[in-house]
Amino acid sequence: MRRQKSPSEIGQFVAPLSRVFDGAWQRMHWWVGTMAVLYLLSGITVVRSDEVAVVLRWGHLVGETPALQQHGPGLLFAFPRPVDEVVRVQVKRVWEVPVSTLAAGEYSAQSSAAPRGPVPQGEDEDEEPGEATASSATLDPLTQGYAITGDENIVHVEMVARYRVREPGEWAFYGPKAEDVLRVEVSAAMVRSLGEMGVDRVLSDGRKDLIAIAARRAQAGLDASHSGLELSSLELTRLSPPYALAEDFDAVQSSFIGAETSKKEAQAYAENMIPSAQAEADSLLQTARGTSSNDLAGARGDAEAFRALDREYRANPGVVRERLYRDAVDQALSKASQVRWIPPPVGRTYQGMRITVGPSNSGN
Repeated sequence: MRRQKSPSEIGQFVAPLSRVFDGAWQRMHWWVGTMAVLYLLSGITVVRSDEVAVVLRWGHLVGETPALQQHGPGLLFAFPRPVDEVVRVQVKRVWEVPVSTLAAGEYSAQSSAAPRGPVPQGEDEDEEPGEATASSATLDPLTQGYAITGDENIVHVEMVARYRVREPGEWAFYGPKAEDVLRVEVSAAMVRSLGEMGVDRVLSDGRKDLIAIAARRAQAGLDASHSGLELSSLELTRLSPPYALAEDFDAVQSSFIGAETSKKEAQAYAENMIPSAQAEADSLLQTARGTSSNDLAGARGDAEAFRALDREYRANPGVVRERLYRDAVDQALSKASQVRWIPPPVGRTYQGMRITVGPSNSGN
């Protein structure tokens, strides 16, 4: 039979523990009060200068309007968890998210562009050199992203989206999935925008318009999904055709660049030549106007002299005729080198004076 401990032995063992529990119980209200105060103080949150805080009470947003939902920098007093949850949002920070849902996968241009080495044993040496490259550059729509342009060409797009939180109240519910929502909206907007433009314009001078249209549509999608995000900028880091067609597209791009270069050179040449031609035309016009004015003045002077002579002739015909005759003779004699008077033949009537006009060394 077992030997049972006497009550006195059990009492001796329990007595110290009883005294400890009794003392703790007497001081318990101080501990409870201290823990309650610490628990209430845990609801105080410090909101920094670049942050805005919102309060979720039992999972619901506190405040009827955005102005009441948002709390600025300073101390924010709220109920501790699990009653209230304070979410601090950095509204002045701009976040950056890469968007590669429309980019080519790792089927990689490197492997298809690398030179082909020696043919391993067991491989068919009669295989065409281009077959491996063509197969490695084949687009797999199940694993690789792409978009189709308005003229049914395939392009790969890589983007960087920069955003900030505009509505902290809405972002509080979508915060953990904010980047996923942004990627979906940006990708959808880019697919729709590319579907409205031709590939030549997309790869040349239409990128600026493409980015503007896609950013506007992406922001509309973010607003419709109540994400609380604002798209600050959208940047295209890569926009290219599939690798198998890259050389052809590069040739088209080079031709377009060459045409644009020739066009700009022609415009520059025209801009240089047109002012010069205009200045020359103005100079010729001014010269013609001066010559015309001089000729007109001379003609008017001659006409006026002729009219005066006519009036004088009408008044004294004989005098004017004799004067004109003498003037004509004097003018002719002034140009003559020698003047010889030849008497009339004997027995004939004198018929006038003969004048020989010629060079002085002619001997006449």
